[in-house]
Amino acid sequence: MTEFLQTLTTTITVGSLYALLALGYTLVYGVLKFINFAHSDIFVLGAWTGFTAATVIGTTTGASAQPWWSIVVVLLLAIAVCGTMGYVIERFAYRPLRKAPRLNVLITAIGVSLLLQNTGQLTGGVVARDGDRPLATVPFGATPKSMPALLPTGVLNDTTLAEGTLSGGSRRGFVKLDAAATLSEGRTYQLEVLRVTAEGGAEGQARREVLKISSPAGTYGPSDELQTQPRRNPADMQGASYRLVRSPTVAINLVDVIIVALAVAIMLGLEVLVFRTRFGRGMRALSFNVDNAALMGINVNAIISLTFVLGTALAAIAAVLYAQKYPGLNQPAHQIWVLLGLKAFVAAVVGGIGNIRGAVLGGFLIAGIEFFGGFYSDRIITSLGGKPGLGISLQDVYVFTVLIAVLLLRPNGLLGAAVREKV
Repeated sequence: MTEFLQTLTTTITVGSLYALLALGYTLVYGVLKFINFAHSDIFVLGAWTGFTAATVIGTTTGASAQPWWSIVVVLLLAIAVCGTMGYVIERFAYRPLRKAPRLNVLITAIGVSLLLQNTGQLTGGVVARDGDRPLATVPFGATPKSMPALLPTGVLNDTTLAEGTLSGGSRRGFVKLDAAATLSEGRTYQLEVLRVTAEGGAEGQARREVLKISSPAGTYGPSDELQTQPRRNPADMQGASYRLVRSPTVAINLVDVIIVALAVAIMLGLEVLVFRTRFGRGMRALSFNVDNAALMGINVNAIISLTFVLGTALAAIAAVLYAQKYPGLNQPAHQIWVLLGLKAFVAAVVGGIGNIRGAVLGGFLIAGIEFFGGFYSDRIITSLGGKPGLGISLQDVYVFTVLIAVLLLRPNGLLGAAVREKV
């Protein structure tokens, strides 16, 4: 049951991100009836723009942690950059081909995707540095980076067992608490330590870090030593403030809650925008017939451009939030980005391409197939004597198998409707 609940929390978090990315695909398809294959590269642009902005803020403020307002600035800047790129792509790449055969547009979309990938790999001007070491460049270069933490971290349902002041142990990697603590079998424990380093001038600088407890289960008094990982020198731990935390069986991470809450709020806002505003009525009119919409006085070019901007803005938000959950950023042309874009596209198709609610449903469904399929198939394979981890390595196979099944059994998707064309 524990594994099921933990997998469910991951599914909900990642599914909300897939849904945001899938909405960009479905908005463009709903209006122009073609797939913008450069959408996943806009996602990459949003992630790397967020990294660059966060790095510049960190080096400019000089703080050990990102300021609380940095997430707002990073999101707005990523939205601005991706939205501008979406407008430029539509205006100069897709609009001239609006009356051309669909194959021409498809080839152009692939060309735009490759252009963005290869341009992102170029090493440009340095915008943030640490001494002589460049931290961020524009374009971004081909070196993987780690996204700074912009959202509050921590586990909402952990348990504090003790708080106080540490003493250094007899050797490296050991500490003493000033209170008794009992460690139970099968649970994980960690020390959240706040200590003063020699950095930052004469008064020093407060530094917070998390150490994992690796001592066996049992009761430990103030004179007993606890082993920690990573190992720290006893002198560094002397006098540091601590909080001994017991992790829950099913962790609810604060960053996951924030990601899901933001994603759900954005999706509800998009629902209102499309079905309750004048702009949304224009989008829906274009989705039925562009020529008839123009005859009714709708500014076709403006609606299409704004649709691209809206879709790319959603990709930017999803990218920044994704980088908060998975901070490791691969180079812009790495295959992992392509695979993420394909999964979001599969989510849009499975839910019903062109259907907003279908894209949301498809996002959560694909995430569920990916994580539940990988976890439980791995358990089945292991119980039959197979290699551990094989089922997890096949989770992408399950996703695309479902895509094939949906296309065979319900070509218009789960919530899509068949469209009849008059001849």
